[in-house]
Formats: sequence, structure tokens, C-alpha cells
Amino acid sequence: MSLSNNPRIAIVHDWLVTYAGAERVLEKMLLCYPEADLFSIVDFLDKDNRGFIQNKKVTTSFIQKLPFSKKKFRSYLAVMPIAVEQFDLSSYDIIISSSHAIAKGVITGPDQLHICMCYSPMRWAWDMQNIYLQESNLSSGIKSWIAKYILHKLRIWDYRTANGVDEFIAISNYISRRIHKIYRRESFVIYPPVNVEYDSNSINKQDFYLTASRMVPYKNIPLIIKAFSQMPDKKLIVIGDGPEYRKCKQLQSDNITILGYQTSNVLYDYMHRAKAFVFAAEEDFGITPLEAQACGTPVIAYGKGAVKETIIGLDKEKPTGIFFDFQTTESIISTVDLFESESDKFLSENCRENAARFNEERFHLEFMNFVNLAVSKKSDSIL
Repeated sequence: MSLSNNPRIAIVHDWLVTYAGAERVLEKMLLCYPEADLFSIVDFLDKDNRGFIQNKKVTTSFIQKLPFSKKKFRSYLAVMPIAVEQFDLSSYDIIISSSHAIAKGVITGPDQLHICMCYSPMRWAWDMQNIYLQESNLSSGIKSWIAKYILHKLRIWDYRTANGVDEFIAISNYISRRIHKIYRRESFVIYPPVNVEYDSNSINKQDFYLTASRMVPYKNIPLIIKAFSQMPDKKLIVIGDGPEYRKCKQLQSDNITILGYQTSNVLYDYMHRAKAFVFAAEEDFGITPLEAQACGTPVIAYGKGAVKETIIGLDKEKPTGIFFDFQTTESIISTVDLFESESDKFLSENCRENAARFNEERFHLEFMNFVNLAVSKKSDSIL
């Protein structure tokens, strides 16, 4: 088996409902292998939002046709392992699972190569289970015990299916450590592709801070708003929408402007002009802070997770950001004050130089080289 022999390639993605971080990686994988067939548990992409998958026909599971699945597909989590195991991939030579949940559980044979692009083992089933149960109001009661039992079963299935993966790719060293902790498997780190081609040389910084994200609980946008409401002399612009939008609006003060969802062009315009980008999530990778740096903007970030790999801290040469230690308003406030006192150390050219390390061409080269090496290794084992 070798790429020169035109092997059949299948790419299996968890679910296709939006264009977020995992979908950006999927887009670039499909550019590497445009002839690959695409599989997904469900596909509810709008007809005008299918360009990133090259308008491919997607093979979906039985969950696609279940009642209310378009809006409530996550409610079928308990049967997703069964669904992904029904995909018939027997005619493919190379299977690439694009997985943060279910996709890596596809069934493959001994002479097939299965590479998993792992964004993370299921966070909500493993080390972050309690956080997700609290966010879903499932910390107590009968529903809580049902949810915990389902998650228990999912952990057993998730661990077992790791044995069906030949090679793991992790999106950061942070995720590589999580893969080893949970699956006891080694992985190769390939950072996701980031669009870093922004011209910000002629743009002057203005007197406001920026945060932008989907307004879901773990992003902690309300926490950032609370912190800035206690700093009335500092302006904050908030871009994003999601389940916590109303909560954010209720916390809004006179120095805070919440713009809701905005197009990429509007977001990048604010990124160019902001004095700093504020980020309070513990991320597996975190594309947005890198996009801010690509715009020449330093980042004030919670110092846990993969941001420690993508932001150069104040303790190093050519810093591109500064970290706060705790997800509290006090920690954010003190770090913003420190940032302002050291602001002359954060140069736009250093931010752009750091972001350039994560460019899309680098991903394309590293990913295809890894697949080629994995194919060669698998071929040797078959012989």
C-alpha cells in the first residue's frame, strides 16, 4: 500500500453542523486529499455553507433521520457509538478520523491504516465531566445518575476504540498529554492551520480591549465582562453569540459594548485596532488568540492549556502576551493592570512573527508528510 498506488481514502468527522475550529482543520485535510470520501454522524450544514467541504456528498448515520435530530442531535449521544460503527469502510485503504468525540470509533481491518486527528479525547466524559454536568444542570437527581451512567459507558467504549487507531495526531502538546493520560498512547503533534495573512502594518492601535468567542460556558465571556465592569476607565468590545448572550447583556456596563455575531471582516478589523485581546478559556489549541497575534495584537490569556504553547509570555524574549493564573475577576484585573504597565514590551511585529509559525502551508506539509510516513510504516508491517 502506498500513496502512489492511488489508495482510497475516507475522512470521518464527528458531526457537520457549523464551521468552527475542527471544521477548519477538516477543510485543510480535504485540500490535502480532495478525492477522499466524507462520512459524518449527521450533516446539517446549510447549502450556502458547504464550500469548506468542497460541496461533497456526505455519508451520514441513522441519527440523521431520527426525530428532532437537526436541533437535538447531541441528545442521541448514547447511540452515537453504535451509529459510527455502522459505517462500512471496508473498501478504503486509509481512514482519517477527525475526532473530538465519536469519529475515532469507526471499525477498520488489520490491513487498513487508521489515523486519528484528535482534537481531544471526550472532555465531557473524562477530566471535565463534572464541569459539563454542572453546566447542563445534571449535578443531582435521577437525570444526573442516568447521564453519569451513559458517560461511564462512553468512557469504556472510548478507551476500547483507541486500540483501533494506528496513529494519533494531537493538535497540541497539551492534548498529547491528555491522549497519553487517557489512552496510554503516544501521539505526534501537528498544530492546526491558522490564517495568519493579515496586513496590519498601517493600522494604529486604539484604546479598547477585545474579546470574541462563541458564548458557551467554558469560554468564560461573562467572567471577562464582570472584570471590566469593575474597571470603568477601560473599554471592552465583545463579539460573539451563543447560549450565554443574554447573561452577558445583563452584566454589561457603560464601558462595555457587546456587538453580538459579526462577520470575519468586522472581527479582524477590531482585532487589528485593539490594544489587547482577552481570552479566559482553557483551550485545547485556541485559534482566535493566534488570529489576534497575526493582526499584531497581544493577548491577555488564562495561563492553562495550549495557549502556553501559542503565546510567548512576559518572562521570555519578544513577548506576545501575558497570562493570568486564575479564572477570577481579581486575577484578570491585576493582569490587565500589569499589561498596561509593561505595554511597551509587546510589539506588533513580534506578535505577527509568532503567529506565522502556525500558518496553513506548514500544516499542509506536516500533515501530508505524516500520512506518507504512516503509510510506509503500515506497508512494511503488512509485508
